[in-house]
Amino acid sequence: MKAVRFHEYGGIDVLRVEEVERPVPGPGQALVEVRAAGIQPGETHIRSGELHERWPATFPSGQGSDLAGVVVEIGARARGVAVGDEVIGFTHRRASHAEFVAVDDVNLTRRPEGLPWDVAGSLYVAGTTAYATVFAVDPGPGDTVVVSGAAGGVGSLAVQLVRRRGATVIGLASKPNHAWLTDHGVVPVEYGDGAAERIRQACGGKVDAFIDTFGDGYVELAVELGVRPERINTIRDWEAAAKVGARAYGEGAAASAVVLGELARLAARGELEVPIARAYPLEQVRDAFRELERRHTHGKIVLRP
Repeated sequence: MKAVRFHEYGGIDVLRVEEVERPVPGPGQALVEVRAAGIQPGETHIRSGELHERWPATFPSGQGSDLAGVVVEIGARARGVAVGDEVIGFTHRRASHAEFVAVDDVNLTRRPEGLPWDVAGSLYVAGTTAYATVFAVDPGPGDTVVVSGAAGGVGSLAVQLVRRRGATVIGLASKPNHAWLTDHGVVPVEYGDGAAERIRQACGGKVDAFIDTFGDGYVELAVELGVRPERINTIRDWEAAAKVGARAYGEGAAASAVVLGELARLAARGELEVPIARAYPLEQVRDAFRELERRHTHGKIVLRP
C-alpha cells in the first residue's frame, strides 16, 4: 500500500509517499481502507523535531491520527465492527495517512448516515480538542468567552460548542472569516495589535473565559483581560499556562470514540458545521502541509488516499 513516511526531522521536503507493507489487524483490531484522513498542525511540529522531547519520532515515521473508511478485515476477538462497516476513528500510531490502517476496535465508531467522508475523516483531533477545551472553561448562559484562532480547524468547532452552551462568543480571526463567524452567532474581532481594546469594546469590558487555539501570547492577553486562570485554556502555549496557572486541556483529555461519535452525530444532523478548506490526494501531501503551515486556513485540510 501507499503511506506517508519521513526518515528524518525536517521541513515539508522530508515527506514521502512510499510503498510499504499492508498491515495485518491484530487481536482486537480492524483493518480500515481509508477514505479520508485529516492533517493537523501538531504533525508539522512533530515532523520538524520541535516536539522531540514531548513526542519523539521513531524513523521511518508515519503520520496521521484522524481517519474514516471501510472495514475490510478484522482480527481475532475484534468487537463491535464487521467487514463492510463504514467507520470513523483514530489511531495513536501515526499511521492514518495511508491507504490502509489497523485500528483498535475501541477507537472506532460508525459513520452516521449522511456525514460526508471528508468531514468524518477530519473530525477526531479537531473535534475532541474543541470538546476538551470547552469542557475546561465550562461556559454557560451569561458568560462571555473569547476564542483565538476562531476560524481554524479547532476554533471553528469550539465557537459552535460554546454557543450551544448558551454563552456569548467573541471570535478572534482575520477579516475574511468574519462573515462566517457572524453567520454562526459569533461576534468577530480582528486579531493583532489593539485586540484587547477591540475585545473590550465588543463585550462591554467583561470577559469570563478564554480559549486559545493559536498560542503566541494569547494566554497573557487573557490575563490582561481579567480572566481567572482556571477559566483560561490553551492547546498550544503550555509554558505560559504553567506560568500563570491556566489549563492546557487538549485532544488527549477527550480522546474517545464516545466523544467522537457524539460530535459525528451532531455534524450529521447539521447541528455542528465542520468546515473543509480543501482535500488533497495522498500523493500531494506536501502541498497539503504547505497550505496548512500558512496558518490562515478556514477549517480542515484533508488527505484522500
